[in-house]
Amino acid sequence: MEADAASLLNQIAQFGAQAVGFAESLLTPGWRQYQVFIIIALLALAQGASWVLMPRLREQMRELEGWPKWRLRALLVLHRRTRLILFVILAWGTTWIMRETTWPSRSYLIGVVATLATAWLLVGLAARLVRNPFLRKVVTWVLWAYATIYILGLSGDVSAFLDDIAVTFGSFRISALVVFKALFVTGVLLTLARVTSQTTASRLRGNDDISPSMQVLVIKIVQTILYGSAFFIGLKAVGFDLTGLAVLSGAIGVGLGFGLQKVVSNLVSGVIILLDKSIKPGDVISLGDTFGWINALGARYVSVVTRDGKEYLIPNEDLITNKVVNWSHTNDFVRLDIFFGTSYHDDPHKVRELAVAAAASVGRVLKDRAPVCHIVGFGDSSVDYILRFWISDPSAGLTNVKGAVYLGLWDSFQEHGISIPFPQREVTLLNTSPHANDTVG
Repeated sequence: MEADAASLLNQIAQFGAQAVGFAESLLTPGWRQYQVFIIIALLALAQGASWVLMPRLREQMRELEGWPKWRLRALLVLHRRTRLILFVILAWGTTWIMRETTWPSRSYLIGVVATLATAWLLVGLAARLVRNPFLRKVVTWVLWAYATIYILGLSGDVSAFLDDIAVTFGSFRISALVVFKALFVTGVLLTLARVTSQTTASRLRGNDDISPSMQVLVIKIVQTILYGSAFFIGLKAVGFDLTGLAVLSGAIGVGLGFGLQKVVSNLVSGVIILLDKSIKPGDVISLGDTFGWINALGARYVSVVTRDGKEYLIPNEDLITNKVVNWSHTNDFVRLDIFFGTSYHDDPHKVRELAVAAAASVGRVLKDRAPVCHIVGFGDSSVDYILRFWISDPSAGLTNVKGAVYLGLWDSFQEHGISIPFPQREVTLLNTSPHANDTVG
């Protein structure tokens, strides 16, 4: 450990001496100092040009109507980096002019700075693929540091320095260099996995020949394979022996089988639901008191959104073991029944005709499947009817269309003098006074 510490201190001292020597060379009059002044002038020129161009570019961007959102986002990302883009253009232009008019060594420092600025610009643009803000900053700073070290030709010295910072566990040695490599490789692979899975998902959702449930199943399989491969490749980059994970995963699997029975059951039920296509995104279902449409199929649960905006997360096992009403399993046609009664003195033939016309006047009621009305009984105070009609959009709600038909019945019956009776009772008051039967003597 003392030798390792001495080696680290020696390398730090060498880095410090190189940095001091480079700084002194910049302060010494000559072409290096002139190049520093040129770089400062280019930065000032890029700053001034950005102050003039950025407001005009923003005004032009606001006038771009009808463009896809991804194009507008790309323009916004470039707009925020206008200053750096201008500096890259000016730096490379100056480097090219100086190389054509004077010795290449007199523009070497400007070329290095132009290369660094270009690398920083590309890293900033590529980091936009990472959605998480914190992770995006980490990736950006790491890539900036790596690009700077590589361009300055310090990769060998830095690699040796990081490799000396290590921890040993028996025969296993892990260094800071290995950790950084593993994080970099894993980050790149996870980003590629996310982009690939999103591209695959968008293409599958645009394919009408594949059912929604099969689309979800294929997307889940692709995501599992991609993210799992990224994770294990990252472990391999660190130096873990993946063959040793086989025994460990078997022991963990036994423990999980006992401790996570419900979770495993929901996972298996989710796969069964995707395979048998009993429900799919967009279906309208009823489960107990819950009525709504399928918003998403998850690995552990199904998201059901009700008409009042509530989102229920129903475990997949409940959809397998309980009775589920799928209003749109094979098709979207749903028949609804309404019960009502009229007075005995009203003509039942006319009542049936008015009821059918009232139901047909509602927009959501299907006309090709005409409503029907039948007498179902003679009650104590009314003739009882059933009105049946069909709709093809159960996801738009059932109660609201029933309410519209009831309102149509009310308006039609009021217009034609049809009365809707209600139970009536006669109450007889008995004289229970104790002197009611007394006679006067």
